[in-house]
Amino acid sequence: MPEIRHRESSVHSTEAESAGRQDVQFDSNWFAAFTSPRHEKRVDQYLMQREVEHFLPLYRSPRKWRNGLKVVLDLPLFPGYIFVRIKRTERIRVLEVPGVLTIVGGTAGEMAPLPEAEIEALRSGLHLRQAEPHPLLTVGQRARIRSGALAGLEGIVVRKKGGLRFVLTMDLIMKSIAVEVDGAELEPMNSEPYSGSGGSGSQPSCTAAGDQYGWN
Repeated sequence: MPEIRHRESSVHSTEAESAGRQDVQFDSNWFAAFTSPRHEKRVDQYLMQREVEHFLPLYRSPRKWRNGLKVVLDLPLFPGYIFVRIKRTERIRVLEVPGVLTIVGGTAGEMAPLPEAEIEALRSGLHLRQAEPHPLLTVGQRARIRSGALAGLEGIVVRKKGGLRFVLTMDLIMKSIAVEVDGAELEPMNSEPYSGSGGSGSQPSCTAAGDQYGWN
């Protein structure tokens, strides 16, 4: 009776796939909500009132008005976006918020979750570093922050005003930010083996790696 066993196997497989899809629907994930221009803070207030878990990263930007008055503004680090942690079945709760235009989706048109570790690292460590928006950057010397705030995040290293900036890009929303880092906090991400004093294929020390790329 091989045909019957095959059909039974197909039924069990379909049931397992269906259960898996249901689990995904009821899991909470981080998503990017796209807002109307300059409505990020207003959306933040609405989400707080509705008790929706969310994250609006801000940075401090000094400005000088025409009358000479100097002020420091708290501005969205990712203009036009706010991050929400919801179940897929709760999307309407977010879409009903005034100022929210859509929740960013993937190629299939469904809501696309953001990397949990990346968002949690930003939530816990971003306030400990100097950060600012940066033009979209996807090519350059890649590195990983190995210590301190935002440890574990990967990005591209650039020089600016005599110092180092670590550029982190969120591919889903095509936005980049730059944070100040010290060369000693970085480790290069090379596809080629490092050839140093330890012989062929040996791994560099953090100091040697920093010297190799001019980070120290």
